[in-house]
Amino acid sequence: MVKRYFVRIRDLQTGMRIDQDIQNSWGRSLIVRGSYLDEYQIEALKKLNINGIYIKEGEDDEDLSASAEPVSAIARNNIAKYREADPAKVSLSVSVKKRISEGVQHLYSDTNNPHFTRTTTTITSDLMRAIDDSEAIAVDISALRTSDEYTFKHSVDVATMSMIIAKNMKMSSQDVYNIGIAGLLHDMGKSKIPLEILNKPGKLTTEEFSLMKEHSLMGYRIIKEKNEFNDSICFAVLQHHEKMNGSGYPMGVSSDKIVPYAKILSVVDVYDALVTERPYKKAYSQRTAVEMVMSMSGELDINAMRSFLSSVILYPVDSTVELSNGEKARVVKNSELSALRPTVVGLQSGKVYNLAEDLSCASIVIL
Repeated sequence: MVKRYFVRIRDLQTGMRIDQDIQNSWGRSLIVRGSYLDEYQIEALKKLNINGIYIKEGEDDEDLSASAEPVSAIARNNIAKYREADPAKVSLSVSVKKRISEGVQHLYSDTNNPHFTRTTTTITSDLMRAIDDSEAIAVDISALRTSDEYTFKHSVDVATMSMIIAKNMKMSSQDVYNIGIAGLLHDMGKSKIPLEILNKPGKLTTEEFSLMKEHSLMGYRIIKEKNEFNDSICFAVLQHHEKMNGSGYPMGVSSDKIVPYAKILSVVDVYDALVTERPYKKAYSQRTAVEMVMSMSGELDINAMRSFLSSVILYPVDSTVELSNGEKARVVKNSELSALRPTVVGLQSGKVYNLAEDLSCASIVIL
């Protein structure tokens, strides 16, 4: 027997199962219906200024009628018929998220810390273990967050997504581990940039932007001087803003001079920066951000981009979305290389929309 009831935010407890999708004001999925709440998610909900959410108890694997949206009989049948579970995704426990968040803060607050290298390798090992334990080959962006502070969250996001991409590109375990380190440290140079520039709400002056662009070189020097990280990691930090066509910085080199790690970091860095709100810009929606990344084929490595598109899950299976034709639908299958166009079932019509392959769906998008 399934029981669905409303719980005030202040009364939420870890382990409760949420029975609705939570999105921010830009449509970015924060918590997917069916998730079991942890401490971090509860704290995030408290900051949304909402009274409460719906929780459910009991098992209803076959019964989708408890959705916040009404579901027709034909829709239930088609959802069950076409549903294919997402590939294994990275999952971080509350304790691991806490340890990672604190560790990254230590790294960026004191680059001369005698435990700098040990902290870096410990965090990377935690991420590697989370990927290996779940046999993860994908990442659900909305479930990854470890901190509300941009630099720390961004570093962990970039590290984790880059490791998944490297794994899907069939790189060795050592390469996957190394790119995790590079991802954690790629913005280390920003610890040397004045906060009034980092967090300036308006457009940077020419002089300020020139200084900001120095962060990749500053980061390279910080980790190079430690003599404890190999050249591939150091050059990845140096080159994560270089572009395949030579239009990047700090050196303006083109594809053949850019190390493989940096080519992966560049794709992930662009995406995560786009979907994150900053003092000087609002966050782009996931759909818009992916479209923008796809449009940068001349600047970003095409192989890294393809692996990114097959690794990132924007619309998890079982989440409810709104289509541009006005219908609410349930995601039943994600398609490799088509992160923006999963297969969905209309909750009322029961119609199956194969957005990735059905030409009749070409004009339909997820809002």
